[in-house]
Amino acid sequence: MIILFSPSEGKRSGGVLPPLHQGSLIFPHLYHKRLEVIEQYEKLVQGGSDEQLSALFGIKDPKEYERYKKLFSSMPSMKAIERYDGVAYDYLNYSILSSDAQRYIDNNTILFSNLFGPLRAGDTIPDYKLKQGSMIGTFAPEKHYKGQFSLALNELIGDQEILDLRAGFYDKFYTPEKPSVTFKFLKEGKVVSHWAKAYRGIVLREAAKHQISTINELLAMNIEGLIVREIMETKKKKEVVYSIV
Repeated sequence: MIILFSPSEGKRSGGVLPPLHQGSLIFPHLYHKRLEVIEQYEKLVQGGSDEQLSALFGIKDPKEYERYKKLFSSMPSMKAIERYDGVAYDYLNYSILSSDAQRYIDNNTILFSNLFGPLRAGDTIPDYKLKQGSMIGTFAPEKHYKGQFSLALNELIGDQEILDLRAGFYDKFYTPEKPSVTFKFLKEGKVVSHWAKAYRGIVLREAAKHQISTINELLAMNIEGLIVREIMETKKKKEVVYSIV
């Protein structure tokens, strides 16, 4: 089973692994397509005005810009799944999982970075900042990566089932060729945002802990705080609606 997952606006700084290179990321044969975006990003970061950097980073205090002005070739990296730091990642709590659970996440989870495109969770990336939906020079990253990486993703996934835990924006990076399973979370009958992020992290954590290999195994699993309310199917996807209790 392949699990599609969103990145986070927040990032952990630092790292102890080598700087970004062709072998850091999945699909090394397409690394030159990533570089087209990365080089535009670095050019803008190095020479952009405060106004441009504020729009790019989504932050207003110029004192914070310095953290992101180093070239990636000189910056250490860490696993993507450890780099991201937001609600879903807090509830995933990757660092305390067993080595088997971590390996499951590293190999089975595809993240969609606004800058680097599709990544395995175990790929290594440097620290960076990019506001969701921002243009990078002439590039709209979501359009670029969808056009250049969809075929490779389809080939990677093959006959595996797809659990799509992404937030809606990241549909723009990749539309699965085959039907996928998505989750919706309701509290008191209303769709939630914050808790949806939390439960996406929880679902990924529980799937990893139990080494889930099929959607049926996942749906049969008891996840504390969640009850299946209904399952809606179309030709393109199956949507599982959970009530938070």
